[in-house]
Amino acid sequence: MAREFQRGHKAKISDLTAGTDLYVGVQISGPGLTFDISCFGLDAEERLSDDRYFIFFNQPKSPEDSIQLLGAQSGDTESFRVTLDRIPSQIQKLSFTATIDGGGQMSQIAPGYLRIVAGGEEVARYSFDGGEFSTERAVMLGDLYLKDVWRFAAVGQGFDGGLDALLKNFGGEVAEEEPEAAPQQPAVPAQSQAPAFAPPAQAPAPAPSFGAPPAPAAAPSVHTAPTVAGPAPSAPAAPTSPQSFTPPGQTFTPPGAPPAGQYAPPGVPAGQFTPPGAVAGQFAPPGAPGAVPGQAQPFGGGTQLAPVPPEANVRVVLTKYAEAPVGDRWTEQNTNLVRATLTKDAPILAKQGSMVAYQGDIDFAHKGSGLLGKLTGALTGQGMSLMRCTGNGEVFLADEASRVFVIRLQGEQIYTSAQGVLAFDETLETEVRRIEGAGLPGGGFFSMLFSGTGAVVVKTRGVPVVLPVGAATYVDGNAVIAWSAGAQAVTTTSLRLRRSGYARQTTEAVNLQFRGAPGNFVVVQPFEV
Repeated sequence: MAREFQRGHKAKISDLTAGTDLYVGVQISGPGLTFDISCFGLDAEERLSDDRYFIFFNQPKSPEDSIQLLGAQSGDTESFRVTLDRIPSQIQKLSFTATIDGGGQMSQIAPGYLRIVAGGEEVARYSFDGGEFSTERAVMLGDLYLKDVWRFAAVGQGFDGGLDALLKNFGGEVAEEEPEAAPQQPAVPAQSQAPAFAPPAQAPAPAPSFGAPPAPAAAPSVHTAPTVAGPAPSAPAAPTSPQSFTPPGQTFTPPGAPPAGQYAPPGVPAGQFTPPGAVAGQFAPPGAPGAVPGQAQPFGGGTQLAPVPPEANVRVVLTKYAEAPVGDRWTEQNTNLVRATLTKDAPILAKQGSMVAYQGDIDFAHKGSGLLGKLTGALTGQGMSLMRCTGNGEVFLADEASRVFVIRLQGEQIYTSAQGVLAFDETLETEVRRIEGAGLPGGGFFSMLFSGTGAVVVKTRGVPVVLPVGAATYVDGNAVIAWSAGAQAVTTTSLRLRRSGYARQTTEAVNLQFRGAPGNFVVVQPFEV
């Protein structure tokens, strides 16, 4: 439930959300009115001392991408992505403003709002309407400001001048415009979608983290860009459609999804960047591994890829496969690829050789199999060669196009098969457990127990199924992926003809029997290791 703000109200961001990757959306409209919506990055004196932090239609991002203009989406007239922990120390306040481009005054505007979304859930909303203003042509809507910690303030202060006057108010200078230098904003492709941390257009209800597809956004009006004077780095590239933040088309289709032909972003865990309801037909057992509030169970149903219209150009086609926005530390880029956002004090462990790409300053060190213990490698064949990933940046992980799922633990426990682990937070406690009754060679007799707070990324071949543990639940030891800590696993054997690496060889197959109280579960993949 979003916290409602009135003009002048303030709150710590940490009281609204634990996240630092925020979506700020502004909805403002009026009959015959066109608006310029901007963000001013101000210093401790509340001055625009660095012109590169004036984010508007002709300069859509800051140098380190901590503030980015996303465009119209999710029912918002304009939206921004703000990554608080990447904002440089000299920027102490972000002021979000709206100005009328052309004739008109703020008293003519319809009811609107400024809202903050984190992890796919709207956490703050400041609503306003024309009755709060008179002849003003601009309004300072809200601030994110640093006062020992980041805070939010609902401002709602009118301003008589337009965008140029507002720029001067913050200490910037408007240079004389050259006719040939007036850039035009390219039209946003009709298929532009909300980022994974953005909500759907239906704002009042808590939003799924991947964002239900909004109605196609109209192309923004062509503006004459105010030219910022003074020394500045090289001119920013002309803004393009927000394809860097428009997720690809593969997705779980939630109830009430748009008709075929519209694609939806992937379920980014979240944080993030996942619907609170399970997919139809999916078993969601009580006590399943903890999803954060508003997040679905970690194992979902099938996906679909929307058809590409024949008139689509290269940009539209590639937009479907653009990098998904960061939802939290772990982001499911698509069904086969996961991205970890690293900081120097929070390394991860991943299967050696699973890195497919990385960005930033990342160091990879061989970890060996010591974490799992000599017992695992010697007796079960489940020894893992791990690499330790440290630094600041992002690492993309995958393993032979297997499906990947992020399981987030909040002081919980879960068992996994060693072959099913792709990566995990180093902060988690790990322990190798021998399943009761094991004594035969081969895999599947030892498991890994993860405990604490953090994430485990598991991989499966095909779409897994989550089975409730009943009185007689048997699973092939080579097909099991994970199970709840409250379920007890014991081995059973049966003689059968089984296809393996040696054709027509009869071997003794090992099954696992699971026992436990109602609410326990076991996850099985449609493939034998």
